[in-house]
Amino acid sequence: MAVLFALLAAASNALATVLQRRAARTVPLSAGLRLGLLVDLLHRAVWLGGMLAVVAAACFQALALSQGALSVVQPLFVLELPLALLFGKVILGGRISRAGWTGVVLLVVGLGCALAAAAPTIGTTHAPFARWIPALVVCAVVIAAAVGAALRRGAGGVRAACFAGATAVAYALTAALMKDATHAWQTGGPAAFFTTWQTYGFAAVGVLALFLLENAMQSGPLTASQPVLTLGDALVSLSLGVTLFDERVRTGWWLLPECLGIALVLWGAVLLSRVALARDLTGAQETASGAARDTGPEPGTADT
Repeated sequence: MAVLFALLAAASNALATVLQRRAARTVPLSAGLRLGLLVDLLHRAVWLGGMLAVVAAACFQALALSQGALSVVQPLFVLELPLALLFGKVILGGRISRAGWTGVVLLVVGLGCALAAAAPTIGTTHAPFARWIPALVVCAVVIAAAVGAALRRGAGGVRAACFAGATAVAYALTAALMKDATHAWQTGGPAAFFTTWQTYGFAAVGVLALFLLENAMQSGPLTASQPVLTLGDALVSLSLGVTLFDERVRTGWWLLPECLGIALVLWGAVLLSRVALARDLTGAQETASGAARDTGPEPGTADT
């Protein structure tokens, strides 16, 4: 059930991305911040559908985390990008190149290989506060260091990758806090859920993650940010699952197929991030230097 809910969450997030992107295409472009943008979007059913998909994704993720291991649930969100491409092909039009389809296959096979080899076990559903202190400190330090490194660089791939790394840590921490908050709901009901600090923690860190993601998308090419975000979220979630919730993964010679799976996921993420439709869905903006290197559509792709 945890796997099923995680897949539904990934699909809902993918659908939300596509619907919100389609809605954004229907509003007039503006050079600056336009306060009426939200009002315009509220009058579009497709945007409201995207927001409902976001809510559904959050509910499905909470259900998945309440019934399964963090180190299983979060890596499955790797499938969000290929699912978004498939939905985008149907709803937005355009086509996925042969390299894009190869990326989908590599990512799915690599994820299956890595999870099958790691075979994460379900640990506890609640982490004691003594474990949260070092986890929060380490995550905060890593996020701050990554953001600091990004701010010291000009627009481009390195800056985008640094912001993406910070986003990945924030996403993983959000999921860990949500898992602990769902334990409060299961044991004490809504009253316990809304009085535990983890609930407000995952809400705050989740907003931070969205802010960092937007900076990553605007700082450089998707080919620099997406692979870091894809692998970073999965690996940091696995680490938090082991350290906070006593989840276990296989080691020894099993590390070989695990590394092979990770390499395939990385390869697939790189290929998918080069697809024109993927850049359109994320709204990623190429930098001036990136535009100079890539003055037209990628070979074998069609701009949508």
